[in-house]
Amino acid sequence: MLPSTVLVTGASRFIGGQLTVRLAADPDIDRVLAVDTVPPGPELLRRMGRAEFVRADLRNPLIARVISTAKVDTVVHASTSANPPHAGGYRSGRSTIKEMNVIGTMQLLAACQRSTTVARLIVKSTGAVYGASPLDQAIFTEHDEPHAIPASGYMKDAVEVEGYVRGFARRRDDVDVTVLRFANLIGPRLDTVLSRYFSLPVVPTVLGYDGRLQLLHEQDALAVLERATRAGPPGVFNVGGDGVLLVSQAIRRLGRIPVPLPGPAVAAVGWLLHSAALIDYAPEQTRFLNFGRVLDTTRLRTEFGYLPRWTTSQAFDDFARGAALRPTVDPKWIATAERGVLSLAGRFR
Repeated sequence: MLPSTVLVTGASRFIGGQLTVRLAADPDIDRVLAVDTVPPGPELLRRMGRAEFVRADLRNPLIARVISTAKVDTVVHASTSANPPHAGGYRSGRSTIKEMNVIGTMQLLAACQRSTTVARLIVKSTGAVYGASPLDQAIFTEHDEPHAIPASGYMKDAVEVEGYVRGFARRRDDVDVTVLRFANLIGPRLDTVLSRYFSLPVVPTVLGYDGRLQLLHEQDALAVLERATRAGPPGVFNVGGDGVLLVSQAIRRLGRIPVPLPGPAVAAVGWLLHSAALIDYAPEQTRFLNFGRVLDTTRLRTEFGYLPRWTTSQAFDDFARGAALRPTVDPKWIATAERGVLSLAGRFR
């Protein structure tokens, strides 16, 4: 059954905003409510068309009034994030981000539980719930659990959020709940911790590590959310592009200069990058780049019915083209140097 009235959280951010644009353009959906703590930019607001922007903080119980007054039947919770933007003068510290992710989700679920009209809930989650550890298996399925949950950070937020969502699903078994665990998002228009990391002219890495990256193109993420909103099946689904890239391969494709650092020096470099407002090089980000994470997307294809258009490599290359990054070192020079080193090694062998 197609939704009648849809509420989208995180509407001022890229994913929530672009999803609102798509839903508002659908004449079969009667009403679209776009919710966030800050208003969208003028261009995004214009593209949202008939969508109604509601300035509301999910941490406030008043979100229940918005849902009940509008008789919302479908809620898309797309506001959880590792790095909410600082649009409109709004900038979040770590404690505020945690409140927005966890407390905001709790209040939203409480509002949905009291509602007599909500029939479908879609939650944008993350593959970070599986963690990143040297003990991890090669590929995570939807049934796998993390080996360890950190005391803080986005991964802990995501695990708590999904715990509350499972509790809601048990209490309201009449509501279809879809949880989408996205691989790391990337694309030409998306600003993330990962895209900022690879945009550095000199890219710090940890000596002796080379993690496997699975990426999801921004357009595939939007297509999956849109499909879930219209008539997607309930359940938990991993979402990611086919294939993997090693961190070293990604750096080389961009013509950046890798700088391998010993473990003890990483924290100091991360602090410097954070202080300079370049990237949030947090410990969990370091673990991810060290060990990587790959998701099994069989259920996405067979049960959800979606095959991502972009592979991991294609998504990364599209990000590189869109960002118009100038190589610090010409990739052809790197390839030539590699061939020279291999040839020299062959002679000594």
